[in-house]
Amino acid sequence: MNQTFDVKGMTCGHCERAVTQAVKALDPQAAVKIDRASGKVEVETTQPREAVAGAIAEEGYAVA
Repeated sequence: MNQTFDVKGMTCGHCERAVTQAVKALDPQAAVKIDRASGKVEVETTQPREAVAGAIAEEGYAVA
C-alpha cells in the first residue's frame, strides 16, 4: 500500500539516504520516494504505517 508521510528535518542527501535505509531495513522490498523541499516521503510497502513512521522517527526526524 502507498503511504505518504510529512517528515521534518531532512536538509541534505544524507538525510534522504538515512530515511530510505531506515524504511528498507524494515521492508527491503519497499519503494521510497522523497521530496526534500516539501518534506514528503512516499513509501510503497506492506508494513503498517506506525512501523514505517517509527523507523523514520528512530533516525531523528519528526514524522506526521
